[in-house]
Amino acid sequence: MRSPGDKRPRPAAKSHDTSWGGVAEWYASHLSQGETYHSEVVVPHVKRVVAAVPGMRILDLACGEGSLVRELAKSGAVVHGSDIAPELIVLAKKQGGTFHVADAGALTFADDASYDVVVCVLAIQNMERPEKAIAEAARVLRPGGRLVLVLNHPVLRIPKRSSWGFDAANNVQYRRLDGYYLPSKEKMLAHPGRGEAGGHTWSFQRPLDAYMKLLFNRGFAVVGFEEWLSHKTSEQGPRKAAEDRARKEFPMFLMIEARLALDPRT
Repeated sequence: MRSPGDKRPRPAAKSHDTSWGGVAEWYASHLSQGETYHSEVVVPHVKRVVAAVPGMRILDLACGEGSLVRELAKSGAVVHGSDIAPELIVLAKKQGGTFHVADAGALTFADDASYDVVVCVLAIQNMERPEKAIAEAARVLRPGGRLVLVLNHPVLRIPKRSSWGFDAANNVQYRRLDGYYLPSKEKMLAHPGRGEAGGHTWSFQRPLDAYMKLLFNRGFAVVGFEEWLSHKTSEQGPRKAAEDRARKEFPMFLMIEARLALDPRT
């Protein structure tokens, strides 16, 4: 491992194929459509947890089109973004900021111990080798630095193995789970009505303890753990009360905040 003071040039990042590159324009358009989960739930909570201040150095790992980078930078913090998809980084740079094309498991642009906080929002579940991303986060964080992971709730939002159901007799909307613990990989259509023509991404289901083990194995201690609810409400109708109640019972997102307790460079 290089020390923080080692100024030798690093090898250039290699070009990578990524399923998100093919849906970059759709993703950016989706995030710009007013009240989304991203704008109303995820970003406000992430800003609160990170608590960015002037001079803090933050890396948004798998930053997409860069909207979170721009939000965090409003605090005066030094915020960089990286993503494996060149198409997304092109869109991010159009809005200004410092961005890099890089695999989350090979952050060749970043020195050891060069960030105070690494955030990874709704991306770790799309990585086939998340252990590499967490190892790199540990490398680029200073001792005592924080990693903030946000993911679709791994217990309640399982790709193609969870769904809503309605018990009419008891006027209850419930969450059905057809699996949880066994890992799975699922193709997710960006535009289901258009089939493959609309592009797709990949999602990897892992149980909660898999994420805990990945963090512990890299010297992280979990210091924060939150479940975030939907902001939406149903229109008037016979199921409105049951649907709104279910939204307050079943969280959409999980946040894990971990502090680097052990220095991976020792």
